[in-house]
Amino acid sequence: MKIAVVGTGYVGLVTGTCFAETGNEVTCIDINQAKIDMLNNNQLPIYEPDLDTLFERNKKEGRLTFTTSLKEGIKGAKVIFLALPTPPGEDGSADLKYILNVSKDLGPLLDQYVVIVDKSTVPVGTADKVHAEVVKGAKVEFDVVSNPEFLKEGVAVEDFMKPERVVIGTSSKKAEDVMALLYEPFVRQGNPIIFMDERSAEMTKYAANSFLATKISFMNEIANLCERVGADVDQVRRGIGTDSRIGKRFLFPGLGYGGSCFPKDVQALHFTAAQNKYDFSILDAVMKVNYEQRKQFFNKVLEKYNGDLSGKVVGLWGLAFKPNTDDVREAPALYLIEELLKLGAKVRAYDPEAMAHVKAEFGDKVYFAHDQYDALEGVDMLLIATEWNTFRSPDFDKVISLMKHKVIFDGRNLYHLNHMKELGFYYYSVGRKTIQ
Repeated sequence: MKIAVVGTGYVGLVTGTCFAETGNEVTCIDINQAKIDMLNNNQLPIYEPDLDTLFERNKKEGRLTFTTSLKEGIKGAKVIFLALPTPPGEDGSADLKYILNVSKDLGPLLDQYVVIVDKSTVPVGTADKVHAEVVKGAKVEFDVVSNPEFLKEGVAVEDFMKPERVVIGTSSKKAEDVMALLYEPFVRQGNPIIFMDERSAEMTKYAANSFLATKISFMNEIANLCERVGADVDQVRRGIGTDSRIGKRFLFPGLGYGGSCFPKDVQALHFTAAQNKYDFSILDAVMKVNYEQRKQFFNKVLEKYNGDLSGKVVGLWGLAFKPNTDDVREAPALYLIEELLKLGAKVRAYDPEAMAHVKAEFGDKVYFAHDQYDALEGVDMLLIATEWNTFRSPDFDKVISLMKHKVIFDGRNLYHLNHMKELGFYYYSVGRKTIQ
């Protein structure tokens, strides 16, 4: 099948590459000439495990191409995916200008029946708005479908190739048949393609992400209470995670959620509720807890040093909002860096993939280390903000030899308390006893 994907961001690249992997002819379109040049020169602008292998193979075999021309890119396409940004406004609303502008441009270019698919995360009612823009210039039949993505950064290729479910919102039998044929290779093991109306599909994405964000914030609240009553959140987590009604995932306490999805989607659903005069009080609490969590962690640092960080040298492990990605959007590490610099501390940071993005924001205000140990040279303390595997089993003899003082603030609970005690560290982690 001939497919066009408009937008070569995170979702667009993974979507286009994975569809090409099952034999489709895919053209990805973007107005950013520099990005298209990079892709045509076999360079990926994002880091995602396994994406490079699929990208190189399908480019080589001619199934994956890139262009800045919307007219050329959609020529002959049976399905056009819109994978465009929906950045949050100051009020939390999702900005639809990119999607609606492209939708308006599409109408006059269509010369045969096509299925136009909202792949971006969009508010309820967006499919209707897209249809209204396309129909202004369209002279042929078309359908607009909602097909939200459920990709987890770090395992996005696996999520796409082996989805737990595919959600498709459409009221057209013709569009349903096209989408079922397109996704059939991905669900051969029996996972469902769930068809529903467009508005329910749009709501499904927001509901899923907001529920997961709620689990994270709830567990962070439990962790904070554990610290006060002398309980261990890791044991509590195991105790409740084995309950099948609750499940084991998204129960790890830490610095709160970040990234491109959870903060934006929770805010957007909250905005939709307010627009419809509904007080979504749970989401109020979820957002407040998430914001306060990183502040509470930093306050523990301040308490240790009586509020005076002037001249302190701080090692920081982890910049991305989660491991196996270079995404630093809403990453807790950015907040930590800002607060440390504001109070006169010096920061030595290391992340396996995300340093270039953070350097673009902070420049030479932060020392970006060559490796995780270089980040510890002469530091007064180490802060851990991302749970990369490389941080889980470090050479502690080397760590101790490099650090000025044996002080660790662990925002991801990477180490056993007894081990830290044996090594003589001051060790603060989230929801557990502090080793002093």
